[in-house]
Amino acid sequence: MVYYSDDKITVRDLSENDPAVFAAAEREQGWQSDESGLRKRLEDKAAGRAICLAADWCGEPAGYVSVYPNCEHGAFAGRLPMIVDFAVLEKYRRHGIGGKLMDVAEEIAGRFADEVGLGVGLHPGYGSAQRMYVKRGYVPDGSGVWYRNKVCGEYESCCNDDDLVLYLSKKLRGRD
Repeated sequence: MVYYSDDKITVRDLSENDPAVFAAAEREQGWQSDESGLRKRLEDKAAGRAICLAADWCGEPAGYVSVYPNCEHGAFAGRLPMIVDFAVLEKYRRHGIGGKLMDVAEEIAGRFADEVGLGVGLHPGYGSAQRMYVKRGYVPDGSGVWYRNKVCGEYESCCNDDDLVLYLSKKLRGRD
């Protein structure tokens, strides 16, 4: 299914071929990546647990994101839909691809609730996403930092890796 298309950007369903393409492109740009994460997203999509999107730039796969209407983990488990696993390949950034992926993801999340949540990593690799989320109106949920899917308590040790997350939410409609 195609959710959005213009002369350069197309947002569509994530396909069976995408995990290999994205994993190879991410490794090429120096990220630690394999197909397993996106394969899991496709399994969740097939089971009806997620809506998984990919964006193409001039016909080339450029980014992806998933929406979980009933998330099972993290600060919003059982309460809000979650936007998960957002990425735009570095060579395609600054073309509006991430914004369009988020527009579509938020529209889909809005079918299930008036608010949406997401988690963002805290190391510098997530800097672009952190800035984009704030500009889009996401705010911290107030639960503090989470590590490996649990709240990281005061003075508790953790590692600044991909498992260290701050949860943010955004009102899609309705009162603040």
